[in-house]
Amino acid sequence: MQLPYELTIGWRYTRAGRATRRNGFISFISGVSMLGIALGVAALIIVLSVMNGFQKEVRDRMLGVVSHIEVYAADGQALPDVARTLAQSKKNPQVLGAAPFIAVQALIARGEDMKGAMVRGIDPALEPEVSDFAGGRQQAVFARLVAGDFGVVLGSELARSLGVIQGDKVTLVAPGGQVTPAGVVPRLKQMTVVGTFDSGHFEYDSALALMHWEDAARIFRLEGPSGVRLKLQDLHQARTVAEELARSMTGNLLVRDWTRQNRSWFAAVQVEKRMMFIILTLIVAVAAFNLVSTLVMTVTDKRADIAILRTLGASPGSIMGIFVVQGAMVGIIGTLAGLALGLGVAYNIDVLVPALERALGASFLPQDIYLISRMPSEPQQADIVPIAVISLFMAFVATLYPSWRASRVNPAEALRYE
Repeated sequence: MQLPYELTIGWRYTRAGRATRRNGFISFISGVSMLGIALGVAALIIVLSVMNGFQKEVRDRMLGVVSHIEVYAADGQALPDVARTLAQSKKNPQVLGAAPFIAVQALIARGEDMKGAMVRGIDPALEPEVSDFAGGRQQAVFARLVAGDFGVVLGSELARSLGVIQGDKVTLVAPGGQVTPAGVVPRLKQMTVVGTFDSGHFEYDSALALMHWEDAARIFRLEGPSGVRLKLQDLHQARTVAEELARSMTGNLLVRDWTRQNRSWFAAVQVEKRMMFIILTLIVAVAAFNLVSTLVMTVTDKRADIAILRTLGASPGSIMGIFVVQGAMVGIIGTLAGLALGLGVAYNIDVLVPALERALGASFLPQDIYLISRMPSEPQQADIVPIAVISLFMAFVATLYPSWRASRVNPAEALRYE
């Protein structure tokens, strides 16, 4: 099959050109444009993949502590029928586990030190079904929570700030107080630290205390668990499952999923990711519009060739097509090279970053500062496809004006001094 001559000539102009000094310079500018597009596309893919990786790492650590879905009484009191709520929740095929809980803000004191904490009453037998950090090696710690013993498991950072270890006593100050003839006095309960946990998320390790739900109900004067925590097969379906549960469950209940609990954090991450996309796209735009200067110089250099083609019967549209092909080929090659480079780095960043750290003698992610010690990366098709499309579109747009100018060349004027 014979290709259209516009494609053939356009490809020849793209790869040509070191015969003369002028052609060599044009070829150099074309190569710089191609390299700029490739580096811009690669930078976009790498940065967005790393941001996706960080978001996934933080989200997974967060959801190891936070529920995928919470079902609780609308009045904030104990659930009227915990067994029925658990049974109805588990009927949904997306629900993997369910566990009752009580959540109350309180103060924990030891000596002169006092810290605010979220006190969560749990069922030690069911908690591993809904909390990742409650399983594995730390499951034995939660097994020490026995109803009536008034034991408490503290987050590692909270225990460190209070200066307590396993076996020490702490005082829990419950909200509300107690009315006595002498006035309202706080309700205090001395508890024993039976262990600590490490969720990998500083926010929860520094402000979360866990106890048996029956002990929590006695201290906070509740008749039973105030809610049920659910874990799903697919956390991305949390909002849909929450809506289904809200329609199917009986009683005056409220259903809240993790996307609503942490809406501000995820919204901030999405805004940051969108701004990084816009900023890095400008790099691709600058490289793509370098094609304008390349094609303008090519059109000036090829005026005689254009005139000859016009006298042989080539239409202005065909002339325009030749230079559109030349610019588009630079954009296509640059985009494909950028995709290959970006994906190669993104999929192997866990190998490249440690090698770079060893070569430079530096640590990019100190474990004592950041939540994680390795550089995460998660390339997503939803990011890569728009990057490639935008790069190709900008390269195509950059070719239009020079190609139009080429189609307007007057053959008589071009050949006058030849």
